[in-house]
Amino acid sequence: MTQLNEGSLAPNFDLPTQLESSISLTALKGKKFVLYFYPKANTSGCTKEACAFEENLTAFKKLYIPVIGVSRDPVKKLKDFAQKHNLTFPLASDEKGEMTEAYGVWVEKSMYGRKYMGIERSTFLIDEKGKILKIWHKVKVTNHVNEILKTLDAPDR
Repeated sequence: MTQLNEGSLAPNFDLPTQLESSISLTALKGKKFVLYFYPKANTSGCTKEACAFEENLTAFKKLYIPVIGVSRDPVKKLKDFAQKHNLTFPLASDEKGEMTEAYGVWVEKSMYGRKYMGIERSTFLIDEKGKILKIWHKVKVTNHVNEILKTLDAPDR
């Protein structure tokens, strides 16, 4: 499994989104952006997280920082998720799992004693040159978006 650190170059990606377009690291060069990984569309935690990003999208836009969500869900499921919750930012589909593995968020998880592989809820703040500025692993949904916005307002960023 890949272990990325703050200061590492972000692994390249080019994925389809629910907006009937694709999103890539190359297209985002020159922009700071937030890339967040979530386990599964339309589950309670993932819905709460996506809605929190949507509710704060104006704050991110004022900072010229795009937000991109990534899961292994197919594009059709992401379209339904976005429509159901009025999500307007890109949700990228990593069905093959190449991106989630490259970013080190495809991990062994455990629930009720059963072990399985899944996405660890994680967020990456990536700079204009494609370098990782900040990583949040094992994200707790409550107040996470506010934590990111506080980081972005920090004078050293």
